Amino acid sequence: MLTINIDIARRFILGKQGLWPGRRERGIAGTEAAMRAMEYLQLDPLQIIARSHDIKLHSRVLDYTPGLWEEVTYQQRKFFDWGGWLAVRPMDELPHWRVVMHRERDSDMRLHSTARDHAEAIVEMRAILRERGTVSNRDFKMATRTRTQSYRGRKDSALALYYLWLTGEVMTHHRENFERVYALTETVAPPQLIRESSDAEADRFLITKEISFSGLARLKRVQDSFFRGVPFGSINQVRAAMLADNAIIEVQVEGWKEVHCALGSDAELLHDLIAGRVPEAWTPLETTTTEEVLFLAPLDQVSARGRAKVLFGFDYAWEVYKPVHLRKFGYYTLPVLWGDRLVARFDSKLDRAQRAPANTFVILGLWLEDEALGQDEAFAEALARGFARFVRFLGASKLDATAINQPLLRQRVGASK
Repeated sequence: MLTINIDIARRFILGKQGLWPGRRERGIAGTEAAMRAMEYLQLDPLQIIARSHDIKLHSRVLDYTPGLWEEVTYQQRKFFDWGGWLAVRPMDELPHWRVVMHRERDSDMRLHSTARDHAEAIVEMRAILRERGTVSNRDFKMATRTRTQSYRGRKDSALALYYLWLTGEVMTHHRENFERVYALTETVAPPQLIRESSDAEADRFLITKEISFSGLARLKRVQDSFFRGVPFGSINQVRAAMLADNAIIEVQVEGWKEVHCALGSDAELLHDLIAGRVPEAWTPLETTTTEEVLFLAPLDQVSARGRAKVLFGFDYAWEVYKPVHLRKFGYYTLPVLWGDRLVARFDSKLDRAQRAPANTFVILGLWLEDEALGQDEAFAEALARGFARFVRFLGASKLDATAINQPLLRQRVGASK
């Protein structure tokens, strides 16, 4: 068993996710590489300053522009989106996910109910897809459909299309204003991938994927969004087999109660970090996170769902769904990564007004974990660089930093270009 401290664990998890010690990908090819390294690109429709998945890729890829993930997903067909926990996954993984799709079709009582209650609409949608090629939910007017009460859709046609998508008969052909446009699977996926791997192959794949996604994983959670169909009774058996052939290794993090697992192929990365070296594959293309801060998306794996507290001692919650009177910081607050630590957070908005000041990125508040950073020249410079790049990413023409309380930070950020 390998024993590491929390600093090594933090750098390892950040590095696995492409966030430390700096951006190491660029452009559209780098977008594909980053999406593969992330394992899952969780999609979220909410757009305040930018969508969460675009912010994730901005923090990992130089020259990333919003929506570039759609090009590699829906035009190049390198990825596909799927799941009640909606995420983009590599297309070459499709045979494994088709096992999960069919497991959910056979075991999910809600899907059983949909298949039963909307059988005619499902048959109808299949026929329409064969005839038209592509179909979206908006193609069907409410007045012509049976109304439903499901949060997945208010029309029987919407539920039928969702059912066909979730069970693997159709896939997302592309998106229009983030809404799925569906097509039959055989018109989207390469024919050699429209098959199912064996149950054993799928189980091993899903566990490997979860470990790689987390960097370090316990594999003991009762409910897990990422196993997606691995029978709970078989997890320990598969885990033991993977330990025996060194596909995974056990890692003890000092101060953590439970033993975690890492991929055996990542052992060299861990040994580099233990020795004080940055793995060669992680060499940044431009600035490091010490020279230029990164902003983490609300749903970023390294900080979401309570992980920021465990890894960084940084108490972060996405407050977008909290009532206003219960928000501690702001509606769309993002964590700030400097070096390998989360040191601050900020709330902001993008003023897209057509009149001056047009397209202004407005910082609504900046909160430091350590107030001494407000007088730290190195941090001020790194923060200014981070905001300057973020403003370019958003396509804003101006930055309003007047809400920053610290004079040094306000001056540097306000003057950044």
